[in-house]
Amino acid sequence: MALQEQTVFPRPIELKNVSIKDDYWSPYVKLVRDTVIPYQWEALNDRVADAEPSHAIRNFRIAAGIEEGAFGGFFFQDTDLYKWLEAVGYALAAAPDADLERVADEAISLVAAAQQADGYLNTYFTVAEPGKRWTNLTDCHELYSAGHLIEAAVAYAGATGKKALLDVACRLADHIDATFGDRPGQIRGYDGHQEIELALVKLYEATGERRYLDLAGFFIDERGRQPSFFHQEWEARGRTSAWTPGVVQKTPPSLSYHQADKPVREQEVATGHAVRAMYMYAAMADLAVRSGDDSLLAACRRLWDNTVRKQMYVNGSIGSTHHGEAFTFDYDLPNDTNYSETCASIGLIMFAQRMLQNEVKGEYGDVLERALYNTVTAGMATDGKHFFYVNPMEVWPAASEGNPGKHHVKAVRQKWYGCACCPPNVARLLSSLGHYAFSAGEGTLYSHLHIGAEAKLTIAGRQVGVRMASGLPWAGQVGLTLAEAAGSGDFTLAVRVPAWSAHTSFTLNGEPATPEIRDGYAYLRRDWQAGDVFGMTLDMRPRRIYAAAEVRANAGRVALQRGPLVYCLEEADNGAPLAALAIRAGSELREVAGEGRLAGAILIETEGLRLEEPANAGGALYRSEPPTRTPSRIVAVPYTLWGNREPGEMQVWVREEP
Repeated sequence: MALQEQTVFPRPIELKNVSIKDDYWSPYVKLVRDTVIPYQWEALNDRVADAEPSHAIRNFRIAAGIEEGAFGGFFFQDTDLYKWLEAVGYALAAAPDADLERVADEAISLVAAAQQADGYLNTYFTVAEPGKRWTNLTDCHELYSAGHLIEAAVAYAGATGKKALLDVACRLADHIDATFGDRPGQIRGYDGHQEIELALVKLYEATGERRYLDLAGFFIDERGRQPSFFHQEWEARGRTSAWTPGVVQKTPPSLSYHQADKPVREQEVATGHAVRAMYMYAAMADLAVRSGDDSLLAACRRLWDNTVRKQMYVNGSIGSTHHGEAFTFDYDLPNDTNYSETCASIGLIMFAQRMLQNEVKGEYGDVLERALYNTVTAGMATDGKHFFYVNPMEVWPAASEGNPGKHHVKAVRQKWYGCACCPPNVARLLSSLGHYAFSAGEGTLYSHLHIGAEAKLTIAGRQVGVRMASGLPWAGQVGLTLAEAAGSGDFTLAVRVPAWSAHTSFTLNGEPATPEIRDGYAYLRRDWQAGDVFGMTLDMRPRRIYAAAEVRANAGRVALQRGPLVYCLEEADNGAPLAALAIRAGSELREVAGEGRLAGAILIETEGLRLEEPANAGGALYRSEPPTRTPSRIVAVPYTLWGNREPGEMQVWVREEP
């Protein structure tokens, strides 16, 4: 489809014009730059002892003809390198590093050497099955891999001005544009794993080439049309799957799993693989804002509502089952078997950011914040070298070891994964954190995340520099200072007021202020001058969270939250079994200082009860005498920090008793 593009909407401030300077987040950004990126480079080169091999660099060397050998890893193994390069691009945008840039340039030369003469680039189909490119989009993720290359190329070019990888990406995108579409001889299809769509929008923004935007629109509009492309493709290859070569299947690919059971504009419920869904919804929102397409935006709103109101965990994670890393159905949110892939929460953040470009509503920023402060950072250990793929609500290490249905739930973070999509995804998100903090529209500067940062932009014809100071997540003071404000003329500051803050007060230059509160944002318009400070004090009192009655897994249970942080119980503080504990209803929630590895964090302490066996139980499995209830001190730690001490049980939702 040819889009009728609109150009006026709130856009993130360019990453090179935003610098993170925050007591909480700067250490994360530094950890990614100094530890995670170098560590992941070693992993990509298979130089991390006792970790699953990546094969990524070696695959490119084989595809480029530099060495001989067989392809290793998954069909989409190339994306591990691409996401690493994207993270490097964002890191270089924040701070130049000649040594890191040199390593990245060498990797880019290797990628370019593996590209085919017609622009095609995928090491699996170059090395393992050169005659079968574009024949199994359902399983093999060729367009998904291409999308991650494009995103890396745009990020790296934006940071360094170097176009080598961008040229590779454009040649590949041109090849895809020639191959896919509704013209004679083209493939009228789309990928099993969405990603190319949002990448093409980025490529359009970087190059101004409308064909890329239109191609993204084609992939979105074509999805779910009947007869199904995935079923046609399945029949054409003899009803087989790449995951079980040579085995004829009785059942065709699930269309709802691939978000292809109906056209995207008709979809109402989040289904299937959670990461794929989020990447597609993000692309839909991208296209909706650029085209002014009301039907596409309406679909985005429906899918957003279903996701966050009926299928999202309290920590901002999504994906209820490990079977297909997928959504299940409304209110089915099990705590001890959920999948909640780190990548899925990153996808949700991307979706939220793009919805904020369509309509500035606090709910989008609230969910973005929830997923960021809880699931994304929980996915990486504080050493930057161990990672969670799955983010459970409850962990019983013995069950993870002994129950096949819980093998996916890990009690400790892993060094690496054979399918290592999450670690580099965390790196690229945290490296681009400034992208999510601010946006600017006509005459309005929006502050979405309360993260210490400095930003420069042009607004209302004025050159402006702003400085955000924030005590989050430990303290509730937030201040937005106009560090620079050339010229004169009114413009508006719009600062998100988090829904978790029950009582929020505002000041302007130290005096009480009453901004207009609209859709979760505080608006204040004036002729801002250098030195002006818009302040906000947030309510940081710990509070109880209760799930809807339809969420059966949490009936009679309570979760704890303070500011943006969700809390959990760990065995290290409370002993085992955690299932024997209950929080007393109405008990005071007290703030206490963390110690040791949790030094600097604020923990929550309260009174509770512990169920214990009667003295005469005799070890019976079942009995008629009830357990005794003894008083117990309960300590909760931020979920994002769990698993950084000795391994043990963990639980977010806790029984509540009088």
